[in-house]
Amino acid sequence: MGARSQKPTHVSCQRRRPPPLPSPRGGGSKHPPLIFAMQITRTITELRAALAGRGRPAFVPTMGNLHDGHIALVRQGRPLAGTLVASIFVNRLQFLPHEDFDSYPRTWDADCARLEAAGCDIVFAPREADLYPEAQTFKVQPDAQLADILEGHYRPGFFTGVCTVVMKLFSAVFFASGGGTALFGKKDYQQLMVIRRMVQQFALPVDIVAGDTQRAPDGLALSSRNGYLSAEDRAKAVQLSQALRVLAQAALQPGADLAALEQQALQSLNAQGWQTDYLTVRQRQDLQPAQPGAAAGTLVALGAARLGGTRLIDNLEV
Repeated sequence: MGARSQKPTHVSCQRRRPPPLPSPRGGGSKHPPLIFAMQITRTITELRAALAGRGRPAFVPTMGNLHDGHIALVRQGRPLAGTLVASIFVNRLQFLPHEDFDSYPRTWDADCARLEAAGCDIVFAPREADLYPEAQTFKVQPDAQLADILEGHYRPGFFTGVCTVVMKLFSAVFFASGGGTALFGKKDYQQLMVIRRMVQQFALPVDIVAGDTQRAPDGLALSSRNGYLSAEDRAKAVQLSQALRVLAQAALQPGADLAALEQQALQSLNAQGWQTDYLTVRQRQDLQPAQPGAAAGTLVALGAARLGGTRLIDNLEV
């Protein structure tokens, strides 16, 4: 997995220096910097022990290969709880057989350095045998109306894998406290909605907080898979977000024919060398097809397309 096999580790990190304290002799002297420990836990038992008595944590689940979008979630979660937990686990259950589970980048040292600098307190980095000690035959099956469309249509079973691992991670992270806060990025918009619905349906004591999509200066949504892009494809990759912006603006025009606009957007992107799965405008509340005349602030444009060998997704709230 993304983590090397080793014993539980404490990584020291310096945080904000407190104000100078007066010395007993009346002069000024600086207080030494506060030292915190970023604890690395491998098993559910270790994680629960580390969290015992620490209150309701904030949690950022990741598959590693971290970028600024992940770090923004960590920083967003830092003031929401006394303890910030991040997980690093590449979840086999959400990959189809032909997808990139084996080649998905594992960047353990860089990930730990970034999490430490962002103020993470505990990293949960289980091996596959730690999280799935036996075949995971019990799985969370999300509502097909939400999970079998869009990403779920092109990646069947994906959200079953996502929900199953998130449910297990929530059990590990929030067991000691009885609940807390979990942060997910809007870049994976459908995933965010599926997780919210799962939490609601199972009455889980977890507050789901959304983080805005982080973008490169040219507008490309940050993604761990952007690293797969060649230099030429990286220069073209922003075309996906541009197509979504054009589609979103057109969808708000009076009398807009959404089906025709979506087809036009798809054909235009394909003409630029993409293989497009979908470009569509949906209702934010349930991701069902948008109705003509829908008000601004109620829609989201979503897209997924392959450029070269890399499949990218993006969205834009309208």
